[in-house]
Amino acid sequence: MHVDVKNTQQFQSVSDIHALIAEDMQAVNALISRSLHSDVVLIGQLSNYIINSGGKRLRPVLVLLAAQAYTYQGSQHVNIAAIIEFIHTATLLHDDVVDASELRRGNDTANAIWGNEASVLVGDFLYSRAFQMMVELSDMRIMEILANATNTIAEGEVMQLMNVNEPDTTEKQYLDVIYCKTAKLFEAGCQLGALVAQQDDQQLFNMAEYGKYLGTAFQLIDDVIDYTQSANETGKNIGDDLAEGKPTLPLIHAMQHGQPEQVKIIREAIEQGGRDRMDEIQQIIESTGSIAYTAELARSEAVKARKAIADLPESIYKSALYALTDIAVERSF
Repeated sequence: MHVDVKNTQQFQSVSDIHALIAEDMQAVNALISRSLHSDVVLIGQLSNYIINSGGKRLRPVLVLLAAQAYTYQGSQHVNIAAIIEFIHTATLLHDDVVDASELRRGNDTANAIWGNEASVLVGDFLYSRAFQMMVELSDMRIMEILANATNTIAEGEVMQLMNVNEPDTTEKQYLDVIYCKTAKLFEAGCQLGALVAQQDDQQLFNMAEYGKYLGTAFQLIDDVIDYTQSANETGKNIGDDLAEGKPTLPLIHAMQHGQPEQVKIIREAIEQGGRDRMDEIQQIIESTGSIAYTAELARSEAVKARKAIADLPESIYKSALYALTDIAVERSF
């Protein structure tokens, strides 16, 4: 596999990649802004707050990079990128309500400001607006991929809910949740970038695989960060997942490899939620090698992502896609 190291190294952050596709990103942001319009004032206020709250726009970036990697000349990738961001934002609004979260990216969550009811309903507005925008593209294949992805995400949300306060959640069950909740939208965005560029089924598959593996790596590092970084660094409270009773991979691995007393502490924490014994649990996760295990699994997923697009023609956009696999696993927030 040949990688242009020089080109890869010029992308040290998502912001560097934004600069590469600045014109496309401006078009995406302009479309998002126009599409958020509603005569209902609260919809505009809440939508703008969550859309403009400091996210990396990573999913739209993937759509744009995938299309550009195949030298796409049209504008449909801009529409798809905006649709993907709307779907993602709707899931955030619903997630924060389900999790009773009060902090995201260092800001108050929408539900903390406007309440759960408004957040859920505006999330519904964003979902439905995304489907309106899909229809405007008049392409059944695009609609099929996005509709299936949205349905899979909803299944993932329910699967995660079933795992809450369930200490016997297996690694496979957890990875299934990651795929459905996070990786599926990465997968769909990359696949659609190839689709609008009129690539064959093999290229669509390769790009979808890249997105799936990248999305999995991204979420696994989120799991690591939840136990290793402070709120000042991440914009969320340390141990948020455990406080919500979510058995993420560091906890699952620690229970498989810890001493009986350590396993008992983690089981009780998952069953009850809360942060009462967070210091102890962090020590257990470290001593069992669970942080290292999760980070290494993320790195292996990043390697798979790179291999999936190995035969993509060399370009600055391919270099950016490669760089994203490094950024995903090396970031600290």
